[in-house]
Amino acid sequence: MITAEQLKDIKDRAEALKHYLQIDAKKIELEEEQLRTQAPGFWDNAKEAEAQMKKVKDIEKWIVGYKAVNDATEEAALTFDFYKEDMATEEEVDEAYANALTQIEELELRNMLREEADGMDAVLKINSGAGGTEAQDWAQMLMRMYQRWAEAHKYKVRISNFQDGDEAGIKTVTMEIEGDSAYGYLKSENGVHRLVRVSPYNAQGKRMTSFASVFVTPLVDDSIEVVIDKSKISWDLFRSSGAGGQNVNKVETGVRLRYQYVDPDTGEEEEILIENTETRKQQENRENALRLLRSQLYDRALKKKMEAQAKIEAGKKKIEWGSQIRSYVFDDRRVKDHRTNYQTSDVTGVMDGKIDDFIKAYLMEFAGNQQ
Repeated sequence: MITAEQLKDIKDRAEALKHYLQIDAKKIELEEEQLRTQAPGFWDNAKEAEAQMKKVKDIEKWIVGYKAVNDATEEAALTFDFYKEDMATEEEVDEAYANALTQIEELELRNMLREEADGMDAVLKINSGAGGTEAQDWAQMLMRMYQRWAEAHKYKVRISNFQDGDEAGIKTVTMEIEGDSAYGYLKSENGVHRLVRVSPYNAQGKRMTSFASVFVTPLVDDSIEVVIDKSKISWDLFRSSGAGGQNVNKVETGVRLRYQYVDPDTGEEEEILIENTETRKQQENRENALRLLRSQLYDRALKKKMEAQAKIEAGKKKIEWGSQIRSYVFDDRRVKDHRTNYQTSDVTGVMDGKIDDFIKAYLMEFAGNQQ
């Protein structure tokens, strides 16, 4: 049974959110922006119209989110009063409180996403590290973990590239995850993930360590201007197959895009390599590869803007085998994030996609400095 102090705490947090989010001002802003959508000829320029509709939707989601918080908090307070009059049970009070707390924490978490790209969809790429079958199996386990996380949040997942492992697992996979602030949440997963377990692929039953790297970039849409020098693009073609190796094409529909990227500040050259086997049509795969290239170039430009924030950068880990961000130790029933020191013994839950507590811990420690 909750206490009066706990009830006061959620009321204070709800009121603080109303202040932080400037809900009253947003309601006025929403009315003004909605009026613009009613102007004659609004849809004459489809691109501008879509950008305006997105702006309206973005404002509206904060108002709707706060209303859910306010309604849940009032419901908790009312149920608490009913309990004092013997009109509600302790279980009903606790249930109403838990619902209000969930709504508040979700909105507080979303309020931490202040970066330009945080509201975008995400491109998440997993590469297996050294270690053969064991590492490739680990990469596939991570793929499943993120698919389960996306499913729980009602996000859409599309596989744009998939390469089977030699005996089991996968060598690499690229997933496009579409949903509200997908990149803002998943950016916390960027880095090297380390697995320690008794390997089912080792005849001696030895405890083994495997690595897989996760790269997360924002998925840009047509509203974001990204300049691509087409003279620096070259293409390779190859036969593609679906996940699991089925349906091997007899024609070369898979595409490999090579882009000779030149750093605008240092002049250093680097080849960006993107493979796409998403569809059985070569032209569609080319278009998808170009979209992913735009996302990578945008991500690089975004990171350059953030380099000036030395305090943030000092706390980040490079993506290399010696600096894993998280360890999953199956035998010890422990998953630990080395950046925030948050850990849990619910290994099974984590591998089933329950990583929100890791995401929240990361955002609470780092996002507050990104204002």
